[in-house]
Amino acid sequence: MRKSIKLQDLDCANCAAKIENAIKKVEGVTGVKVNFLSQKMELEAPDDKYDEVLNEAKRLIKKIEPDVIVKA
Repeated sequence: MRKSIKLQDLDCANCAAKIENAIKKVEGVTGVKVNFLSQKMELEAPDDKYDEVLNEAKRLIKKIEPDVIVKA
């Protein structure tokens, strides 16, 4: 399953890169791309693990950038 997720208040391209690199390491992630300009993240994971992967991604985003609002 692949979904586009809005990352509201993403401040810089470096932060986007940090988020992307952290989420790539999450077990079950088959693809992730964070676009700073559009403030969106494309997250891809198996259908049966998608919710679990998304929750872990949200946790990592809050840890790296506490001001970012994830709108999934």
